[in-house]
Amino acid sequence: MTTNNITTKRFVIRKTLIGTNTIITFKTNKGKQVSYDHDKVYNAHKDRFESMPCFAKYKSYTNTNNLPVFVRNMKELV
Repeated sequence: MTTNNITTKRFVIRKTLIGTNTIITFKTNKGKQVSYDHDKVYNAHKDRFESMPCFAKYKSYTNTNNLPVFVRNMKELV
């Protein structure tokens, strides 16, 4: 399976990226570069994302400054 790599300005989970085997890289507000597997993060927290009003309305969840705390606590991001 092919891996897609995307560089963004923020943490993002999008419905359009689910199942696309995408690794996303972004810089935190402190300049640390972070990479994560979009599907791994989504699947681990699917219920949380699906219950968010922003995810229902805009089909995405973003965090501009850093990884969300619930994602930072994951043992494996990629």
